[in-house]
Amino acid sequence: MAGTSVAHFYDELADDYHLIYADWDASIRRQGNALDALIGRDRAVVLDCSCGIGTQAIGLALRGHGVTGTDISPRAAARAAREAADRSLSLRTAAADMRRLPFPDGRFDTVVCADNSLPHLLTEHDVRAALAEMRRVLRPAGLLLVSTRPYDELLRDRPASTPPQVHRVADSGERTVTFQLWHWHWHDDGKHYDLEHFQLLPAGGEWRVQVRRTTYWALARDRLADLAAEAGFIGLAWRMPQETGFFQPLLVARTGA
Repeated sequence: MAGTSVAHFYDELADDYHLIYADWDASIRRQGNALDALIGRDRAVVLDCSCGIGTQAIGLALRGHGVTGTDISPRAAARAAREAADRSLSLRTAAADMRRLPFPDGRFDTVVCADNSLPHLLTEHDVRAALAEMRRVLRPAGLLLVSTRPYDELLRDRPASTPPQVHRVADSGERTVTFQLWHWHWHDDGKHYDLEHFQLLPAGGEWRVQVRRTTYWALARDRLADLAAEAGFIGLAWRMPQETGFFQPLLVARTGA
């Protein structure tokens, strides 16, 4: 992964990221509740190592967990801290690469890496490095929760785009439109694809168009599970959205006792 380019993508998106949701606060609560049910205990010490602007981290803090958030985007991590403070929550955040987590061994009960963040890492070497770091900072019998897009189905269907999402801004009532173009003309290796993220934002009766580009690895579920097993995780299982209430498939695994 070109870390600087991914950081730039999310730095640019940080101020507007909440606009991809019809109701960001409702999504925070819904995702936090779904992850809390998988954690299955009170007051866990949680690292969200791809916290973005705080959707999952704030949701888990609302459930009473002690959450630390890191993200490769300094602007996103800083916004997550502000959003948590605005809700009278404690959320420590820092800019950090998930391949080099700035924490001692065995620091956390649970590590969350959600919202298709891991596939920004474009090589097996980098994914292994990130998973090894997640395992390192977990306590014995610690819990790993990783969510990705449903790549097995997407690899089969090869969609060209996502449907446009049209939402109204809460304070102004103006509309925003968000969609993605997925360039399924693969890179030469057949494993990676480019994405263009479009946001149409109201601007004085006109539209202001923001286009941001990034690259992902379409990482199939079996391959990700194999890489997690190589990193030392056990009890690996994929849990689907219809079962968990979370919006993406979740790989659930643990460290050894």
